[in-house]
Amino acid sequence: MKISIIGTGHVGSAIAFAATINPLAAELLLINRNLAKAEGEAIDLANASALQNSNMRIWAGEIADSAGSEILIFTASVPYGSPTRKRTDLVADNYAILKEWLPRLAEVSPDAILIMVSNPVDALTYAAIQLTGYPAERVIGTGTLLDSVRYRALLSAELGIHSDDIRAYILGEHGDTQFAAHSLAMTGGERFYPSDMSEKLFRQTVSMGYDVSSLKGHTSYGIALATMLIVDSIVYDLKHTMPVSVLIEDFLGVSDVCLSLPAVIGRAGVTRVLRPTLSEDEQGAFRRSADAVRANIEAMPS
Repeated sequence: MKISIIGTGHVGSAIAFAATINPLAAELLLINRNLAKAEGEAIDLANASALQNSNMRIWAGEIADSAGSEILIFTASVPYGSPTRKRTDLVADNYAILKEWLPRLAEVSPDAILIMVSNPVDALTYAAIQLTGYPAERVIGTGTLLDSVRYRALLSAELGIHSDDIRAYILGEHGDTQFAAHSLAMTGGERFYPSDMSEKLFRQTVSMGYDVSSLKGHTSYGIALATMLIVDSIVYDLKHTMPVSVLIEDFLGVSDVCLSLPAVIGRAGVTRVLRPTLSEDEQGAFRRSADAVRANIEAMPS
């Protein structure tokens, strides 16, 4: 298998390191506008790979070198500037990057699965479907996957139950309109309903990405391992269910926009999008997320 990572900033480099520690491919290609940066990362990672039980080829190249990639991981982005800058503020500039890179990447890897990481991820996942011509099931945004992991970790510490045993989702936009699907949350078959505690932890979850960015200037490790969770499920056809940004078609009256719902991920990409029964409040929150993302999509230059 060949995996290409486009963008070797903080996030792309962290994903590349995670892919080196857990070598799922025969070949890992790094692409960056500044080729020297990608080359340096590739050499450093190849040195690290020599300490692993792996013969994965790690190298840097241009778009043409990505030909035949089975997985494309797109992390390229303009700099955030202020660490507290809103993700949605990046939409126009990052769309310009997508418009320049994605059609050429899709042309040389027509059968690839594309994982979108760049923000605002929901609007850009939608744009990626349009720009690549890939079927929607082969374009996956990381969406609220990391948000859900953060939320489960906070619940785990509060409840004294391992986070793997907690089924709790953050759904909708990967942004300020995301919501906790309290009506779906359970562990061991027992539901736990909204409380002051769960609401407090949800608010902490929403602000956590901004908090990390304020403290260290960026986020990288969490999103890197969340991305690798998607890659792992694709490579081994695991059919794991995870909340990721996918094209929504006729769910709660919402269509033609990308938002996070629980989706089954396997070797073909998204094999199924689940349609959970949400409470009335959650349905309204989902529609508000759709409106927010649609506004971001409409803000992208033609």
